[in-house]
Amino acid sequence: MAGEVAKAVAALEDYDVEYETTPMGTILEAEDTGELFAAAHAAHLAVDSDRVSTVLKIDDKRGVRQSADEKVTAVEDHLGHEARSDRE
Repeated sequence: MAGEVAKAVAALEDYDVEYETTPMGTILEAEDTGELFAAAHAAHLAVDSDRVSTVLKIDDKRGVRQSADEKVTAVEDHLGHEARSDRE
């Protein structure tokens, strides 16, 4: 399955999106929702399987520019440490 996920992630390289692959999925960020949808569609099509499931959750906070990394940093600022259990 990792090979198919890699194909989907590789397809994102052709689009103006930032991405981060995690154990549970890939987070996409884009300035333009059209570019985001096109990237997600390309990733979906890149998977060579009889059945492909793509789930999109869109957080479109208009009027405020805050990246996913900035959101995590804000949580960590409140915690006073990294937001993960294996921090060193």
